[in-house]
Amino acid sequence: MLQLLHIENIAVIEQADIELGDGLTVLTGETGAGKSIIIDSIGAVMGQRTSRELIRGGAKKGFVSAVFTGLSPELRRELDELGLSGDEDDTLHIQRQLSADGKTVCRVNMKPVAAAVLRQLSPYLLNVHGQHDGQRLMDENSHIDFLDGFCGSGKLLAHYRPSYQKLLALRRQITELDRGEQERLQRLSQLQAEVEEIDNAELRDGEEEDLLARKAWFDNAGQLMDALREAQFALDGTDRSDGAAVLAASAASALGRVSEVSPDLAKLAEAAEELKYLAEDLRASVGTQLGRAEFSPSERAMVEERLDELFLLRKRYGATIADVMAYAEQARAELDSLEGADERRGALREEYRTELARAKKLAAQLTAERQKGARKLEKAIVSELKDLDMARVTLQIAVETGAKLAAKGMDTVQFLISVNPGEPVRPLSKVASGGELSRVMLAMKNVLTAGEPVGTLIFDEIDTGVSGRAAQRIAHKLREIGSKKQTLCVTHLPQIAAMGNNHLLIEKRARDGRTFTDVHPMDAQSRAGEIARMLAGDQITQTALENAQELLRAAEGL
Repeated sequence: MLQLLHIENIAVIEQADIELGDGLTVLTGETGAGKSIIIDSIGAVMGQRTSRELIRGGAKKGFVSAVFTGLSPELRRELDELGLSGDEDDTLHIQRQLSADGKTVCRVNMKPVAAAVLRQLSPYLLNVHGQHDGQRLMDENSHIDFLDGFCGSGKLLAHYRPSYQKLLALRRQITELDRGEQERLQRLSQLQAEVEEIDNAELRDGEEEDLLARKAWFDNAGQLMDALREAQFALDGTDRSDGAAVLAASAASALGRVSEVSPDLAKLAEAAEELKYLAEDLRASVGTQLGRAEFSPSERAMVEERLDELFLLRKRYGATIADVMAYAEQARAELDSLEGADERRGALREEYRTELARAKKLAAQLTAERQKGARKLEKAIVSELKDLDMARVTLQIAVETGAKLAAKGMDTVQFLISVNPGEPVRPLSKVASGGELSRVMLAMKNVLTAGEPVGTLIFDEIDTGVSGRAAQRIAHKLREIGSKKQTLCVTHLPQIAAMGNNHLLIEKRARDGRTFTDVHPMDAQSRAGEIARMLAGDQITQTALENAQELLRAAEGL
């Protein structure tokens, strides 16, 4: 339960320490005194989103801390798993600091955490019923959530939701494949033509360089032939004179005959022998080049045609032949992927069918659980409503199962009610008054939270639209709830205020040109005065005081 709430610089509260006890604690005060700020502060320490406007004017920071005791086993396990257990096993300290620059600092048992961790712990600590919950009761889309909360369908939904999301993803993939089929076929045809063109070209590394060198021979053929023939004559000689190769051989022969005479002559003979071989090699190379320089016009045409072919390939597919060959490899890989699309589509459809069967099975289990739970919840709520002066109410929770899967299964849930005997049940949102809605919501809260590990229930103006006998019944019900779980209630009704085991007055005062809200615990005498004010307004009469005291005595007798 919530044992202590400390608030600093939150809206009009400069500082407040609120000690809370067991049973029902009522919070009263004039409209605008700051009762909602207490609820907002509790929401802040539970990790709810806050605005920097929540910080008191002129202050740089706001601060809220809460101490909880009597922790449930479920909460202790959660704290252990998060590594947030404190030195005291049965006590939990939570703090949240708000800064004017929008930053927030949260701590659990003095360990820094994200605000999301506070929200994770919140369901084990507090359950707040505010005016928005009544609006949710009017929203038929929320009815399925109320029923699931009662049925404990969380585990089944935890299995169903991923299955449903997977179905949506598979459907998107299949649709995308189907939608792109024409584009796929066009791309497939294009890639096949491109790969065929490149494959037919039978490209090889270095081919273009060889062809360009050969073309250079063709372009300079006359000059090359003249130079090579002249070099050949110089090396081979003519009928009338010897060439350089013959003369080098003669020199080598002559010096060889005297090489043994002296070392110097031996060196000369060796040099002459080397020159002879160089001349012979040169003559052979010149002859080879002469052979290459001779070509036919058809060979030249073939080379130029092949170069044109390579040029067009480079123009289409890459700057170099190596780039063209790399493009062909990429195209083949894409072809393989596109050609496997039908296979993938078939596999996806098979996976979709399997997942659809699984999701439908889970949805059917949810339906069965909801239908069974609906009957139990109907009885439980009707039983509670009888205690709230709605003895003749008829409540029906309609679970309609459709043919299509949705985010929460195949069901729609609607709360139907008849508040007058003989009248048919109709949608709750269309027939219930504000006071009736408040009582239905209170009954549901009592039923839904009965088995939850939450230690504290908070009701923020549950008495909206209620008066007279209905108000008295609600007061009794809140007192009954408070006997089971710590209950806080912000109220404007004297009947409810009198039922409190504890009473806190929220009072707004002006001091030194500033507005301050104070929280005062009230004793029996001051409670009578406050309840009298709630009965009579500012002009508290003796009759109002006596009525207030009577309400308090009646509450003490319970």
